[in-house]
Amino acid sequence: MREARRGLAETLSHIDSLLGDGRSREDVLDVGRLSLDSGVPRDVVEALLEGGEPPAEDITDRIVRRFGHLRETRLRPDGSRHSYEEIAAAFGASRASLSNLVNSRRRTAGRGAEQRPGRSGGPLASTQAGIEKFYFGQPNGWLSAEPETALDDALQPVLRGLEEQAADPMARLRHAHGLRRLAARAPQLAEEEIQLVTDWIDTILERRRAQDAQDAQGGQGVRGRGVQRAQEQGAPTPEADAPPRDVR
Repeated sequence: MREARRGLAETLSHIDSLLGDGRSREDVLDVGRLSLDSGVPRDVVEALLEGGEPPAEDITDRIVRRFGHLRETRLRPDGSRHSYEEIAAAFGASRASLSNLVNSRRRTAGRGAEQRPGRSGGPLASTQAGIEKFYFGQPNGWLSAEPETALDDALQPVLRGLEEQAADPMARLRHAHGLRRLAARAPQLAEEEIQLVTDWIDTILERRRAQDAQDAQGGQGVRGRGVQRAQEQGAPTPEADAPPRDVR
């Protein structure tokens, strides 16, 4: 657990270091999206982002809760949930195995007996892996991952996006001009007006890139003009001084 907590702290620290331009975490982190992607409840995500600790949770309860989360949020194209039978058939299990898994949590919770978090062995690894694979290739261990690890994984796309922005002059400039904050804080501006500003920045950057490309070729262009002037003045050129080639 300590390693998971340390890994999350390192990711958040890296994100903070890439923000710049007066931005804060709130500008780049969507708590709702992080909760959706990680399977960690929204209030726990908020606590973890503030350096807090998640509440203790039995591993079987965590797996069953996240399984329910997948069924509620990863729906069929028609908006309905995938059935236990459909999910189980995808990896050669029975509907009863999934139903029993879910019902075992309900029975335990109904007894009102105190449980020791983290002591349960959870469902069979093959069942867990089958569920994860069925739901659009969730990474192995997604159902049982500690909250810190799950949130850390969900933060990686955000981190990669910030790293790309740091390497992309256009993205850096757009954020430096605060276009996202402008859109949020100036609702009186129409989307077309914000787009005009974006296009203006794009035009400036295109001109800059063209100028840089021209400057990169400047050395060669200067040499060519120098040779031409030398020829006009009757001065020998490097080509004129070269020995004649033996043409046969």
